[in-house]
Amino acid sequence: MTTAGGVELRAHPVALPMRVRFRGITTRETLLLSGPDGGWSEFCPFVEYDDDEAVPWLRCALESALGPAWPAPRRTSVPVNVTVPAVDPEQAHATVAASGARTAKVKVAEAGQTRADDLARVEAVRAALGPGGRVRVDANGGWSVDDAVAAVRELDRAAGGLEYVEQPCRTVEELAAVRRRVDVPVAADESIRRASDPLRVVEAEAADVAVVKVAPLGGVAASLRIAAEIGLPCVVSSAVESSVGLAAGLALAGALPELPFACGLGTTSLLAADTVPESLVPVDGALPVLPAAPGPAVGTLPAMSPDRATWWLDRVARVLRKVPDR
Repeated sequence: MTTAGGVELRAHPVALPMRVRFRGITTRETLLLSGPDGGWSEFCPFVEYDDDEAVPWLRCALESALGPAWPAPRRTSVPVNVTVPAVDPEQAHATVAASGARTAKVKVAEAGQTRADDLARVEAVRAALGPGGRVRVDANGGWSVDDAVAAVRELDRAAGGLEYVEQPCRTVEELAAVRRRVDVPVAADESIRRASDPLRVVEAEAADVAVVKVAPLGGVAASLRIAAEIGLPCVVSSAVESSVGLAAGLALAGALPELPFACGLGTTSLLAADTVPESLVPVDGALPVLPAAPGPAVGTLPAMSPDRATWWLDRVARVLRKVPDR
């Protein structure tokens, strides 16, 4: 593929099996891009996103593969949480116990599950973390306002105190309503990364914490600008990228002026295969900040089926036409 500036990029479609169902998927499809000077990046907007929503994801990928260089880091490593999918309590406990992390983000409000399922999962996570560990929950906008208020109060007790609740409801107005009625801090995710105006959460007093994801916000430099404009404490999280894409999130976390929370970047544990020989796996609950995305071993990448590879190559070509400055 060729960018608008005439720069040649090579595209590598990859299908990564997941250990458990997460966000409704069991395979993470992604497209690795390699630049002429050896730079690597990842383009992986979720398949349900349209081309317009995929544009910032491609801007992020082009920044990583072609430059400009990521900002100089303020820290050499980033503390991360362990992400606990909507699994049974035994699996949740085992996931946390094996992670070495002191903070856990627990998925709740999963379709087809009950409040009792969420409470049991959070109680298991609290037991696995032990004293001093921090529990946060993520509902991905799955509750109504009244349901969120009731759930947050119960989950706060089960956790022995929640660090925060992430995206309890879908809209900014609903987040603001929940925030007025609970004592637990509210974090905004989709209301920032999928919003035409990420600053609405601030104007509506809808959040205490901003979850920032580098790919949906258009890259490291763009994410830094948005984080500064929002002005809330930030948590940098992944969008279930492989280690190639995670490096950009680590660059953002490494460059933020302040990093008061563990970040949601320890997500390679969700994947049964990765794109690089040595995955970015947390050690003692932290990941290193890298100067550039790691390069994969191309010949060993998990192959995507021919029809899905064609779909991704067509997709990136369409989206590239919407990024004229490259």
